[in-house]
Amino acid sequence: MTDYLITDYGGCADADCTAAIAKAIDACALTGGRVVVPDGEFVTGPIRLRSNVELHLSAGATLRFHTDPTAYPIVRTRWQGIECFSHSPLIYAYDESDIAITGTGTLDGGASTDNWWSNTRPRTDWERLLRMVEADVPVEDRIFEPGHGFRPSFIQPHTSRRVRIEDVRIVNAPMWVVHPVFCTDVLVRGITVDSLGPNNDGCNPDSCENVVITGCSFTTGDDCIAIKSGRDADGRRVGRPSRNILIESCRFTTGHGALTIGSEASAGASNIQARDLHITTPAGGPVVGAGVDHALRIKTNSLRGGVIEHVIVENVVADAVTTSAILITTRHAEPEQFGGHAPVVRDITVTNLAVRSAPRTVEIHDTPQARVESFTLTTSETP
Repeated sequence: MTDYLITDYGGCADADCTAAIAKAIDACALTGGRVVVPDGEFVTGPIRLRSNVELHLSAGATLRFHTDPTAYPIVRTRWQGIECFSHSPLIYAYDESDIAITGTGTLDGGASTDNWWSNTRPRTDWERLLRMVEADVPVEDRIFEPGHGFRPSFIQPHTSRRVRIEDVRIVNAPMWVVHPVFCTDVLVRGITVDSLGPNNDGCNPDSCENVVITGCSFTTGDDCIAIKSGRDADGRRVGRPSRNILIESCRFTTGHGALTIGSEASAGASNIQARDLHITTPAGGPVVGAGVDHALRIKTNSLRGGVIEHVIVENVVADAVTTSAILITTRHAEPEQFGGHAPVVRDITVTNLAVRSAPRTVEIHDTPQARVESFTLTTSETP
C-alpha cells in the first residue's frame, strides 16, 4: 500500500492543511492507498474522501477542524432524518467505495458553546425544512445557504459502499459523530468517542445495511449508538430501512441510551443483534446527571410509523443506569392527536441482562393503536 504524507503536499503542523490534504487525497485516489497524517497537530477545514482512499492518523497525530460554518460547503446530507442540502460534514464522502479512516490519532471537531453548540436549535431553518417536506419540495431544491442550515455531522459517508472506520479517537463533534447514510457494508471498529455536546450521538447507522460496530467506547452527550431510517413523511418517501446490524463488545460510559433504535426510524429497522455490552460508571463514581440512562431504548410514535422488529440483545452488564435498563415507547413525543402512522414494535428479545443498579428494569409505553408485541426478557445473576 502506498502512503501519501500530507507533509509532502504542503501540510505543516499548526497551520491550515485543508489544501494539502485535498491534494494528497487526489493523488492517492489515482492508484489507491493511505493519506497519512503524521505526528503533530494539524488544522483543517472539511475533508472529502474518495474511493480507494484510507485517511490514516498516526499515533501522535491530531486533526483539528475549523469551526467557522462558512468554511463548510453546501452538500447533500440528511439532518435528523430529513434530506436537504446544508453544511458539509467535517469528513464527507458521497457515492464512493472502499473508503476508510484509521489509526490511533485524534479527530477534534473543536465544537463548543462558543461556536457550533451555541445554535443547537435553528428553529427558523428547521421549520422551513419541515414546510418544504410538507409541500413536496424536491430534495435538490431544499438548499440552505451558508450562514443558515444545520450543525453538520462529524463523519458522514453518504451513499457509499465498503466503509471502514477504525481505532481513531473522536472528540468535540458539532452534531452526530459517526453518521453513515444510505451505506452498505460498514465496519466501525475500536473507535473511542468522547463528545459531550448537544445531539452528540456516537454512531448512527442511518438507512444502512450490513453494519458491524465492534470494540468501541462511547462517552456521549446523547445516545451512544442510535439506529435510524428517516423521519416521518421524508423517511417514508425514501423507504430505506436499516437492517442486518451487529453490535458487539462495546463499552458505554455516558449517554442517553447505550443502544437506541429511533426515533427517526420511519422506514423501519430489523435484524439487529447486540451482544457483550458493558455499561460502566463514570470515572470517579456516580455523578448527578452523568452516566447512561438506558441499556436499550426503542422510541417511535404515530408520526414516525415504521416497523422495528427482530432485535436480539444478549449478554449485557450494566454497572448502573440512571433511569430504566430498558425503555420501549411507541408514543415518544407523541402529538396530541394520533398521527395516522401507527408504528410496529415486535419480536424484541433481551437475554442475560445483569444490572447492578437501576431505578427500574423495564418501562413500556404504548397505545391502543401501537402496542408493543413479542417482548421477551431474561435476566442473570448480578455479579
